[in-house]
Amino acid sequence: MDPLDTLRAAFSPVPGYLDAATCGLPARATAEAMHAALDTWQAGRADLAVYDEAVTASRAAYARLVGVDPTWVAVGSQASVLVGVVAASVPDSAEVLTVDGDFASVVFPFLAHADRGVTVRTVPLESLADEIRPSTDVVAFSLVQSVDGRVADVEAVRAAATAAGCLTVCDVTQAAGWFPVDAALFDVTVCSSYKWLSAPRGTAFQTVRPEVLDRLRPTSAGWYAGHEIWSSVYGPRMALATDARRLDVSPAWLCWVGTVPALELFAAAPVHDVHRYTVGLADAFRAGVGLPPGGSAIVRLPDDPAGSRRALLAAQGTRAAGRGGGVRLAFHVWNDAADVDRAVATLSAT
Repeated sequence: MDPLDTLRAAFSPVPGYLDAATCGLPARATAEAMHAALDTWQAGRADLAVYDEAVTASRAAYARLVGVDPTWVAVGSQASVLVGVVAASVPDSAEVLTVDGDFASVVFPFLAHADRGVTVRTVPLESLADEIRPSTDVVAFSLVQSVDGRVADVEAVRAAATAAGCLTVCDVTQAAGWFPVDAALFDVTVCSSYKWLSAPRGTAFQTVRPEVLDRLRPTSAGWYAGHEIWSSVYGPRMALATDARRLDVSPAWLCWVGTVPALELFAAAPVHDVHRYTVGLADAFRAGVGLPPGGSAIVRLPDDPAGSRRALLAAQGTRAAGRGGGVRLAFHVWNDAADVDRAVATLSAT
């Protein structure tokens, strides 16, 4: 079977579910793994070593997916926690450049350090590269914007950041799973895996270039960040891992059991094929409602304050999200042409 077909076949179709940008659907293997883990736990046979193996396997699969070595990858719970590591590590009075309207988890961790002089400038996505200046210490942005699916000009941002000598922090949550992601292009990336990667909420990843690792304070340092995990469960002596594991957040065990099959499925699929398929569905929808191609798996349409368009879609069997005063549709591997036709027919009838 074609690798893309294998990935698509791993999910039980939910007709009209166009909301991967809010919450992905679990693959059958993920649901089965979590059911089995619950049964094992209930029977009093939970094994922490098995859970630890799930974290290790998930870390390795994510590293393959974003093109880096597993030693670059830290595990955590949510994107804001991992961005918070960077925010806690910037110097007093640092200048951080972000995108106007970007997801709060990219911006709020830096705003929380205003008391020590950290300033946050927000600019339009299209101006991000041009607004990087010698005084900029960090540029933090989403690769794909949550509200409308716009994709950042990575090459322009990287070139400007290199010229200014500033740290690049990229949230790939709305990209990984359908868009080709090369985490090595950035100093730091973060990713919550419960959206396009279809993992349980509560698992997230951070990649860190080795040369900037010493600049990050391990704010969640605990036993799981230790060089020898099972020898680090009691203090006061602290010996953290020498690679990105030193930034690990102690894992929510059962979530990781369900993450392994999800990440391994996506890591095994040719991402360019996934990208072509998902954007193809989105562009077919755009054509159906009279819009030009958008180059993104996410489509946002304007809506009235009452959310009439979203409500109409829901009434006709299409689940979409209300975001930023509009309705957001997200096309993923479990979707097909019938989902496109249903949504187009619903909106064309208005």
